[in-house]
Amino acid sequence: MSHFDGSNVTVLNIIKNQKIYLLSDLHWDNPHCELGYLKKTLDKAKKENAKVIINGDFFCLMQGKGDRRGSKSDIREEHNKGIYFDAVVNTAVEWFKPYAHLIEMIGYGNHETSVLRYHETDILERFITLLNYATGANVQRGGYGGWVALRIHDSEEGKHRSTFTINYHHGWGGGGPVTHGVIQHARKQTVVENADCIWLGHTHSCYILSSGSERFLSYNNGYKVKKSVIWNLRTPSFKEEHTLDHKGFQGQNNNSNKVIGYVELFFTGTHHIGYDANFTPVVYKTY
Repeated sequence: MSHFDGSNVTVLNIIKNQKIYLLSDLHWDNPHCELGYLKKTLDKAKKENAKVIINGDFFCLMQGKGDRRGSKSDIREEHNKGIYFDAVVNTAVEWFKPYAHLIEMIGYGNHETSVLRYHETDILERFITLLNYATGANVQRGGYGGWVALRIHDSEEGKHRSTFTINYHHGWGGGGPVTHGVIQHARKQTVVENADCIWLGHTHSCYILSSGSERFLSYNNGYKVKKSVIWNLRTPSFKEEHTLDHKGFQGQNNNSNKVIGYVELFFTGTHHIGYDANFTPVVYKTY
């Protein structure tokens, strides 16, 4: 069970070996979303009793009236009607009902905030409210950025032993063909303190990098230097950008070598020696 403390921090209690599925950029309503693979992923999460967190661009939402990005080839038949946004929300609620209790939090991406800015409706809030009402779930609405505090327990009845902190942000800009957006993590580290992991999405790239940090701690009778690891995570998408004629966004910008998939996180160790974070990328295919 998770809860939102009002300051953009989602607190989530987990058991040591329990998996957390980290997803972003589903673009669920886009015809190029790999819905079959998304269903397979969520079915696997349900079987493993995993928890799911989604970091923005849950929807695509580019077919609203007056949206210059719109294209008749990029709208699913069930959404091609006068009440476009309503149709997307209602069909999404039905589709995600079997998985509502798995999803702990959904954050905003640039596609949701664009609709909020230009169409004055909060699609993500509408979706989460209706999904929770229909299923009795407790999906939390995150921000474009924020924190997730994973409170680790040895067992269901065990005490809270440690907290692993994730600073998430959907992302910005593009992922360069050489750096793949890694420099954005370096910039985040200059303004974010006490994060065990910095998690970005947006560019549809995937990488997991670690870097070391030192912190000087002073006490009344002395000091010590604490060394720690910061995980830099970028999760990919569930939407394939390339078309056969390479007219899609990625094709036009020559940003190749993208992947479709997600990342699994779980912890090993004990509270006596400490817990180790284990990140595993799960790749469906590259394009």
